[in-house]
Amino acid sequence: MSDTPSDASTRPRRPFARSLPLAAPLRLGRPSDTWFKPALSVVVASAVPQLTLLVLGRLDLVMYTMAGSLCALYGHGLPYARRARTVAGVVLSMAAGLAAALVTASLTHSTAVLVAVGALLAAAQKVACDAVRIGPPGHVILTFVSSAALFAPQRLGQVPAHLALTLGAGAVAWLVCVGPALIRREGPERRAVARALEAAADRVAEPGPRTRHSAAAAVHAAWQCLLASGRPTPVRRSLERLVVHAEAAGASARPDDPDRLRAWAAQTRARGPVPEPPPAPGTAAALYGIDAERAELYGIDAERAALRASGGRRAARRALLRSLGPGSHLLPVAARTLIGCALAGYLCAALGVGRPYWAIVTAASLYQANTTLTWNRTLQRTLGNFLGVLVFAAVLPLSRTGPLPLVLCCLFFSFAAEALITRNYWLGSVAVTPMALLVLEFGGAHPAGELVGDRVLDTVLGALTGFLAAALVTNRRAAGRVERALEAAAQARSAAERAYADRARTGPAGLDRARRALTARLVELREAADIAAGEWWQRALPEQEVVAAERAGHRTLAATAQRPGPPVRAPRTRRGAVTPAPANGAA
Repeated sequence: MSDTPSDASTRPRRPFARSLPLAAPLRLGRPSDTWFKPALSVVVASAVPQLTLLVLGRLDLVMYTMAGSLCALYGHGLPYARRARTVAGVVLSMAAGLAAALVTASLTHSTAVLVAVGALLAAAQKVACDAVRIGPPGHVILTFVSSAALFAPQRLGQVPAHLALTLGAGAVAWLVCVGPALIRREGPERRAVARALEAAADRVAEPGPRTRHSAAAAVHAAWQCLLASGRPTPVRRSLERLVVHAEAAGASARPDDPDRLRAWAAQTRARGPVPEPPPAPGTAAALYGIDAERAELYGIDAERAALRASGGRRAARRALLRSLGPGSHLLPVAARTLIGCALAGYLCAALGVGRPYWAIVTAASLYQANTTLTWNRTLQRTLGNFLGVLVFAAVLPLSRTGPLPLVLCCLFFSFAAEALITRNYWLGSVAVTPMALLVLEFGGAHPAGELVGDRVLDTVLGALTGFLAAALVTNRRAAGRVERALEAAAQARSAAERAYADRARTGPAGLDRARRALTARLVELREAADIAAGEWWQRALPEQEVVAAERAGHRTLAATAQRPGPPVRAPRTRRGAVTPAPANGAA
């Protein structure tokens, strides 16, 4: 029987080497709504130790303090309770990588050994950052510092003092990142909830798969932020009610919902009081009042308690170990990073380039979730570095007029890099490249032509070998991850439907936990499908099953958003006559 057009459209496609875009990866996007936070944080965290070293006349030690200062780039999307732990972990990880690099550099001058250690560190840092989902800038900063330290002159006796400088600057970075909690304790939570409200408004205004997924992901991120924020406060209670409203908006939208949601988002993001919305349509609060709303929000309190309990911590550790185990989907990415960085370093060393660590860092910075995204980053990194060396050549005469102008130039490019990188990676690289080159000037002047030529050559070699490794090292586990995500989404949907059917026993708290679990599984399913869609050399993807699972999951979320409360007993009159109770909460 011949295939009909509908048959052909539903047949799974087998992706091999996909076509690679050229213009799309270079288009500029909208800047992040919080771009100024990491930009200002890294400037303040860098200025304190660098100006101190300037006064002491020891700018040759800037590389070690900069390692700690760059930790101020992390954790800005996290609530302050988790941010404090995350940035502290980044500082310790930075010090550990730097220690390994400095000890290796002090024990051997063999380029082959140094490149091998640099590639191993890059792969380990990549896997660790992806496993804990540290977020941007990810492993690149850690690899930049450890790779540069491998090729810096070092004696074993100097290592403790240099590590002390890094830890001291890291402590300053920690204070800079956590300090704003004294002024606006719930700032990260407010921004996360504002994004959820804006995404819900977009979903109501323009229904479709894209806005539906964006709204689900934003609501999930808002709940995760609130869960990680610590004990509830009156402001966080109001934020929880807003997220409940954003969840319900997609299921029971009214014509004025988008404008109202966007107005609430603007008020939430501002410094004034958090808006107090009416009970979300269809929720228990709307039908049975504030007592039922408190019962609904009890679900997130139960989750907080579970996360604080030792069992919750053990579950988190088990999940982390599974992500690093033999069957992990991160292992192909680790293999790509290891092979690509090693090839880049050895090729540069064979060609006589004096700084092969630039090639190692270039290759390490390319590796994204799949081959297509790695290609995009290859284009962006290459263009940004080429333009960046031109900027470096232009500002080099100014930076050599004195130590203070050199420090100010580095601080300026640190700010510019974070201000521009959220629009597109290549634009941020235009500022990162001159900053990285100017760091070398703290140890002494180098011929400008040599620096520019080496950086261009290292960029080309690192980009070529890095992408070659990504194309040749297959990641066939991407399709398997999609299948596991499909199964997890189906189980979560069944659990949500059971909780809804048995809501008299589970209560609003149990239903809300089931809905949040389903939302998380749908977000993970879309992430796994997007990653697999851009991967090469793998078996056919279950695309139709993914679409069907997403539709079914979102239908379940919409249906369970109409949450009638517990049955209401019929009140008795004074004579014992029974007055009929309202059905389903309706008068």
